[in-house]
Amino acid sequence: MEIFVTRHGQTDWNAEERIQGQIDIELNEEGIKQAEQARDLVQNEMYDLIISSPLKRARKTADIINQVLNLEIIEDARLMERGFGNSEGLTKAEIRELAKEHPEIIDVWNYKRNVSYNGIESFQSFAKRVYEFLDEIISKYKGKRILIVSHGGVFAPMYLYFNNIPLETVENIKGFPKLKNGEVYKFSCK
Repeated sequence: MEIFVTRHGQTDWNAEERIQGQIDIELNEEGIKQAEQARDLVQNEMYDLIISSPLKRARKTADIINQVLNLEIIEDARLMERGFGNSEGLTKAEIRELAKEHPEIIDVWNYKRNVSYNGIESFQSFAKRVYEFLDEIISKYKGKRILIVSHGGVFAPMYLYFNNIPLETVENIKGFPKLKNGEVYKFSCK
C-alpha cells in the first residue's frame, strides 16, 4: 500500500507566518499555483482515491489536483489541522513573545507534557485522531494507492506513525521533515 500526502497550497496566513489551525482560510494566488504544480506532478500516477481535510485550503488543493485524476474525493475531519485555539491568527513572532510570559506554549509539541495552553488541542489528542484515521484507511483500503490532501501539522504525526517513532519519545517535532505548501510525500506500508 502506498499513501501519498500533499500539503495544501499557500494561503495569505502562510505567507504572513500566522498560525492557521482550524480557521478556514482560502488559497491565495501562489497557493493555487502550488496546487497546480502538485497536480502536474501526480498526473501520471495511478491512485484509487483522494481523501482530503474539509478545510477550504485543503479541499481546493484536492479539487485542483483532481482535475487530472478524476477520482472520488472523500472528506475526513480527522485530517483537519491541529486546533490552536486562541493562538490562531497570531504570527510566529507573536508566539515567541507570548512564550516569554507563558513558556508552556513552547511544549505544545511535547507528547508527554501534553500541553493544551490557550485552547490548543493537546498533542496527545491530535496524534490520536490522526493515528485512528491512518489505522482505519490502512485496514479499509489495503493494497490501494491513496492521495491525502491535508496540512503541515497533520504531517508530523503521520511521519511518526509510518516511521515507527514512539509518540512518548517526542519532545519536539523540530528536526523531523516538514511538508512545504504543495509538496507531495510518499509513505509505503504493508
